[in-house]
Amino acid sequence: MSASSIKRILMDLLSPRPAAKAQPVLHASRSVASVAVKDTSSKMTLRDFIVSKCPGILKTFKPPWWLFNGHLQTIYVAFGDFSKIDNVTYKRELLAVPDGGTLGLDFTGPTDQEELDPETPILVVLHGLSGGSYEAYVRSIVATACAPKDKGGLGFRGVVVNFRGCAGVELTSAQLYSAGYTDDLRRALFYLSLKFPQAKMVGLGFSLGANVLTRYLGEEGENSKLISGCALACPWDLQKNSYNLENRWLHRNLYSKTMGENLRRLALSHIDPLLRNAPAEFLSNIEAMKRQKSPCLIEVDETLTRFVGGSSPPFPLPSASAYYDWASSHKHIASIRVPFLAISSLDDPIVKDVPLPVPDEANYTVIVTTQGGGHLGWFQEQKKSGFLGVERWVKEPVCEWLRATGEDLIVEPREKEEVETADGFTRMVGKPHIGYKELGSTKVVAQKGANGVLAGL
Repeated sequence: MSASSIKRILMDLLSPRPAAKAQPVLHASRSVASVAVKDTSSKMTLRDFIVSKCPGILKTFKPPWWLFNGHLQTIYVAFGDFSKIDNVTYKRELLAVPDGGTLGLDFTGPTDQEELDPETPILVVLHGLSGGSYEAYVRSIVATACAPKDKGGLGFRGVVVNFRGCAGVELTSAQLYSAGYTDDLRRALFYLSLKFPQAKMVGLGFSLGANVLTRYLGEEGENSKLISGCALACPWDLQKNSYNLENRWLHRNLYSKTMGENLRRLALSHIDPLLRNAPAEFLSNIEAMKRQKSPCLIEVDETLTRFVGGSSPPFPLPSASAYYDWASSHKHIASIRVPFLAISSLDDPIVKDVPLPVPDEANYTVIVTTQGGGHLGWFQEQKKSGFLGVERWVKEPVCEWLRATGEDLIVEPREKEEVETADGFTRMVGKPHIGYKELGSTKVVAQKGANGVLAGL
């Protein structure tokens, strides 16, 4: 690398002004919805509910001096050593789904799953691009939310839905996943709703998983099996954010190429099932992808995701651009009908476009913006950990939100779908593609997962 290139990288990394120590800002629709809350005589607006029940959301975010901008925060997400904190042991349940795919649902909780009260709230988690239940940002919330109450946790049951082929789950179909494909989440929730019919379910998504969660909530509206949702670092408008990512030198070479290479590597590790019954154009793309070195994310989406990122229709899509238009989640927030909290950092180098102001029709959505935090970082000083000790600012408000929506909201009971069983699959009547077959379980210790920098972003 030339001296001029190194200089350019350093200037890009260090030139943004340090993130101000400013209070987060809450953005809500002018016609924000009201929610019913236990132990209150009347409803309160969703905004007032958040301010009352989640005081941590208004606490000032104070980045440490050495992680003063979004680039440094995001790089620390990838290179920080989190192996000694927030360790979680999961029990993995494998589900076969009707199209031949396999889902890996990783369960954890304050005690053995069988010993939990059947009404214990369930935290359903969706990870980021090519990540899994092992990711440090996932564990940072799950470790607290699923710890016993007498040890400072929420006492929730936790379930991380690993996307197809991620976190060591075998790919058994010619289909992967994408930012817009929601049917695998739908299948997981169908399974959970039958296994734990008395439990409320709350959703939490990170990055790509936040986009999937947002789309699901909008698609389902009042029929959502999740009673609330929380989206962290959601990419919202994939078209605009891809343009911002690909058309700036540092962002393209540091973030886009790294994420593209991780997704390429994941796909090539599952090459045999992906090639089953593949069309000629996809076969030639795979051969080209094998020869690529550090492709940009948009190149991998053009070669791979637009073909195998979901079921038909709408896949295969004409182009990566068409995929971004279809998969974007910002268009769905107006249709969400359960309390929905999104937290975005204004110095996120990967997600620059946030849907503000919140549309009037999106009256169940509150978006909180912080001046700093990068992409899935939000690291702030933790003095009790000594010099250079950090903690994630976002953990406190997210756990407050999970507890408040999981325990304090009054939720109207929803009609249960009719269920049928055939060929070993339990299916939703009228929607035979939404179904599952239990394949068995195994133990998973969540510390390390897929190789690759920024693997889960």
